Amino acid sequence: MSDQEQFESLLRGFLAPDSNLISQSEQAYEGIPVDQKVGFLLRAITKQDATKELNSLAAVLLRRLMSTSFEEWWKQLDNHSQTALKQDLLAAVQQACETGGMKGEEASLRKKICDVVAELARSLIDENGNNQWPEILKFLFEWGSSPNAARKECALSILAAVPGIFGGQMGHYLDVIRELLQQCLIFHDCREVRYAAVKALTAFLLHVESEQHVVMHFKGCLPAILQNVLDSVQSDDDDVLKCLIELAENVPKFLRPQLEQIVELSLKINIDSTLDDSWRQLALEVLVTMCEISPASMRKHANKFLHPLIGQMLTMMVELDDDPEWSLADSIQEEDNDSNAIVAETSLDRLACALGGKTVLPLLLSQLAPMLHQDDWRLRYAALMTLSATGEGCRKQMEMMLDQIVDAILPFLRDSHPRVRYAACNAIGQMSTDMAPLMQKKFHAKIVPGLLMVLDDEMNPRTQAHAGAALVNFSEDCPKSVLSLYLDELLSKLHEVLVRKLNELVTKGRKLVLEQCITTLASVADTAQDKFIAYYDRFMPNLKYIFENANSAELKLLRGKAIECISLMGLAVGKDKFMQDCTDVMQLLLKTQSEMNDLETDDPQVSYMISAWARICKILGKQFEQYLPAVMGPVMKAASLKPEVTVLDDDEAKELDEEEWQVVQLGDQQNFGIKTAGLEEKATACSMLVCYARELKEGFVPFVEDVAKLMVPFLKFYFHDGVRSAAAESLPFLLECAGIRGAQYVTEMWQFMVGDLLTALKTEPEPDVLGELMHSLARCVEHLGKGRINEDQMRQIIEFLDEKLRNHFDKDKERQEQRQDEDYDEELEEILLDETESDVYLLSKVSDIIHAFFIAYRQEFFPVFDQLIHHFIQLLANQRSYSDRQWSLCIWDDVIEFGGSSSLRYQQHFLRPMIVSLSDPHPEVRQAAAYGIGVMGMFGGAEYAQACSEALPSLVQMICAVGSREPEALSATENAIAAVTKVLKHNSSMINVDEILPHWFTWLPVWEDMEEAPHVYGLLCDLVEQNHPAVLGANNSQLPRVVAVIAEAFAREAVGPDTPVGRRMISLVQQIQGNGDLFQLCVSPLSDEQKSALQSAMSVLTIPS
Repeated sequence: MSDQEQFESLLRGFLAPDSNLISQSEQAYEGIPVDQKVGFLLRAITKQDATKELNSLAAVLLRRLMSTSFEEWWKQLDNHSQTALKQDLLAAVQQACETGGMKGEEASLRKKICDVVAELARSLIDENGNNQWPEILKFLFEWGSSPNAARKECALSILAAVPGIFGGQMGHYLDVIRELLQQCLIFHDCREVRYAAVKALTAFLLHVESEQHVVMHFKGCLPAILQNVLDSVQSDDDDVLKCLIELAENVPKFLRPQLEQIVELSLKINIDSTLDDSWRQLALEVLVTMCEISPASMRKHANKFLHPLIGQMLTMMVELDDDPEWSLADSIQEEDNDSNAIVAETSLDRLACALGGKTVLPLLLSQLAPMLHQDDWRLRYAALMTLSATGEGCRKQMEMMLDQIVDAILPFLRDSHPRVRYAACNAIGQMSTDMAPLMQKKFHAKIVPGLLMVLDDEMNPRTQAHAGAALVNFSEDCPKSVLSLYLDELLSKLHEVLVRKLNELVTKGRKLVLEQCITTLASVADTAQDKFIAYYDRFMPNLKYIFENANSAELKLLRGKAIECISLMGLAVGKDKFMQDCTDVMQLLLKTQSEMNDLETDDPQVSYMISAWARICKILGKQFEQYLPAVMGPVMKAASLKPEVTVLDDDEAKELDEEEWQVVQLGDQQNFGIKTAGLEEKATACSMLVCYARELKEGFVPFVEDVAKLMVPFLKFYFHDGVRSAAAESLPFLLECAGIRGAQYVTEMWQFMVGDLLTALKTEPEPDVLGELMHSLARCVEHLGKGRINEDQMRQIIEFLDEKLRNHFDKDKERQEQRQDEDYDEELEEILLDETESDVYLLSKVSDIIHAFFIAYRQEFFPVFDQLIHHFIQLLANQRSYSDRQWSLCIWDDVIEFGGSSSLRYQQHFLRPMIVSLSDPHPEVRQAAAYGIGVMGMFGGAEYAQACSEALPSLVQMICAVGSREPEALSATENAIAAVTKVLKHNSSMINVDEILPHWFTWLPVWEDMEEAPHVYGLLCDLVEQNHPAVLGANNSQLPRVVAVIAEAFAREAVGPDTPVGRRMISLVQQIQGNGDLFQLCVSPLSDEQKSALQSAMSVLTIPS
């Protein structure tokens, strides 16, 4: 037997039903040198007397060698062998075309051989985009122009797989490519060729999507694409319709000339109930994608189709099975995400978010109102679920008519059908999240009793449980003061249900409602906080019983929820109350902890335990250190999880289960598949490590090195945003812990983490995570202080900040250009404002970093700051947005505060704009300007006395303006009061203090800005201690007002009684208390709340006489 025959025998082992033989064959295959395998596989592909199955396997294996180890074996071949391999592959394609038709095994084999050719062609494109295989281009053009259908399909298949095959010569060939594709799109002899042309053109356009002029060069092909989409409906090939989705998502302007026709065609396919659901759903995906990517175009050019589109979505949502057992289930059944009802519901959510409530809500309401009054429960259910699904996208518009919407939903909590009651709970719950806290503040009196009523629905446990879930949504974002009104009623009902369902668990094994009841209880406790103390003893015994006894596999989720609830209740009531149960709970936790090595990675108890330990750490503080050695092992294990990752081609990626795998596209035909199991637990564990470092400090020092080695590489963990965010958040806390070991260890820790941090800052794709990274850098700079950041690191940081600021201006310019676009409208403006908000968030983080450097280096940072100064001058220009001016002023505030009189070198850039900004219509700008005047007075010295005097009238005008005490203006107003305070106290040489003080006293109390309040009350104490008549008045006549101001300050928690200023305020009151009659005169006008706050403050702290 020849070597080739032996190899083919080995391949047949791959195809055997015997797993042992497969394993042996795989091992033998791996032992063959790669260069030999290439030859064997190529000959096996073309062997005509072999089975098509063996030919195909050889093609798949050869392609895999091309994609995974090309560099390893290609360079081992001499030029002659490389040329021969190319020629042999093209000959193999030619042979496959001659021996087979357009369908069946022959066509499948031909496609696999073309995939091998495509992989080789991709591998032979160098770093500069030059194609090192020029013969392949000649092959493509010749075969693409051939009258032979099989040859055409081969050429198109290769082009679809490697759209960048033309390399740097693409511009030269554009007309030829267009002509070839156009001819293939209308090739009447074979629809497979036409469909392949659609796929090839789609791949090519996606490859050049950033080159708009190239994309539009092919606009003449669009009518033929649409005709092929229509034709494909009659075939089994839905890839053509999928191509339309890809075009809509990536090159929307290419579709714009035929927008109405595309919408009409897609709607026609979606409405056709004779088609398979998958076709109808794909057509819907085209429409929703176009709404998401081109919302303005859809509103402007396809508005007439939106009403029927929404109507069709609602029709699909009604396509539900009437399962009488549905509401009796004792577990949450996985929704069928491929059902028309779920696809339509998800699509409505996306549509509302894309087009906006101004467009969508009127169209919805006109169709939902009749549905709510139909006898068929499915229509009522669908209408209510639609309100849930579209609440996020229509939030602003729904809030304006929330009374009518809530009043329309609430009666369905009493509906005769359990699934309609379920949908009503769902709507209330979702809207409580989407429209918090307005929903809770306005409708608590209707919502809470309604949901508690459904919580009694014993005959329908799934509906009953969903009422509990809606209460979670309601309580999570509910103001504590509102929830407190219902604690008696709410917790009595929860206790009643919990006891009843615990009984039911023991006697019947049913647990769904009990699990939900415990989750609801945890949420209520978390919001109620100290108000929960009165109810704690009622619930803790049952929860401890569940924790101790729910040990079977089917109860692990219940046990995890009990652990969560116990820890949240403990956190709510605080250490003193929780200590009565702490020993028992800790013993149970430690016992469970010792068993955690036997738990599966995805066991829900793992994440609940990890989170519970972190909460108990917050409760116990330093006392938790004794448990840390037992806790850290499982947490580190969970945080260390390495997800299963595999490289896939497009076909393999399509076969993955979307529930278990996440696919990240790398480029043409290459993808990463990441198994998602355990990723959430990993992220939770990383967050808990942050908690331990933050809370325990000295107690965490023994673990700081191992945690740093684990967390720093996670800055590049692109499989999960939460892991990267936790890694970023950990860095300053790790530095703080390292500081306990000494300055040298801090320096070493910083050097270990700084490289990864700087790389992550430059490469992070998600704005939220980037914001966390920037905040982390700022905190690190503050902790490091001056001297530990070397010259190269400083250069990289400044380059990063410079890039972010340039990006800020560039994006703003792009938005201005979009406002000039023909499709610009009000809804697009809302999207642009959201984008602006995201950019402003990052601008605020730039400010944080600059602020940190000024804290650490003070005026020594000026030479570095000078490299960025032009950006902050530009941000302060009159034509910039208010947020740009606000954050620029914040930077200049830092220049003054930390540079003192040295900041005069920059005054030509900021002084006049800062004073003018005190009269700005936007309170955020006024606040930043007022703070700047305050630090000018406090730190600027005599050089700024004239500026302080000049700013004073504007500050007074700002404080006394109509509406200055309205919520949106209050922070700015109080910063102005604080600024006047600082000028009066520190820089008053050019103002008449006695003239200002009587006005100043009338502006008190202040309470909104807790950082500025101590300055104000500090001056008040100075003046009272000096017996200043401007404050005390003639014969101390204003003393009652002084006491009222102090009482209100404590009532508003503007100043803590145990702070230096708080102690001085209490001391003043105690001195007045020495005169009983006078004290009574002062306190009698106070409100009960003020009296209580004053009494509480005086009892907290005993001030020595």
